[in-house]
Amino acid sequence: MQHLIVRGDPGIRKDAVIEFEGEEVVCFTVKRQGDWHGPDEVQLWCTIGTEDERESFEKREYVPTWLDVDTIDAEDLTVIEAKGELAV
Repeated sequence: MQHLIVRGDPGIRKDAVIEFEGEEVVCFTVKRQGDWHGPDEVQLWCTIGTEDERESFEKREYVPTWLDVDTIDAEDLTVIEAKGELAV
């Protein structure tokens, strides 16, 4: 499990499935940042992990500040499912 900051909005929402570093992961949370006071484009702050980690996420069996953080541009993100529907 880790945090992922997406620069821009690729159209993903909670429970979206994305490919990150060659692995399919689920976006457990998606927090939209920057609509009012910047930066120039919106950022999505996501908590991502494999489906095997969902129970640990839901039971809060982790320390959020200890998770690794990566960033990616929206156009470089491969979306497999967005908002529960298959991405086109």
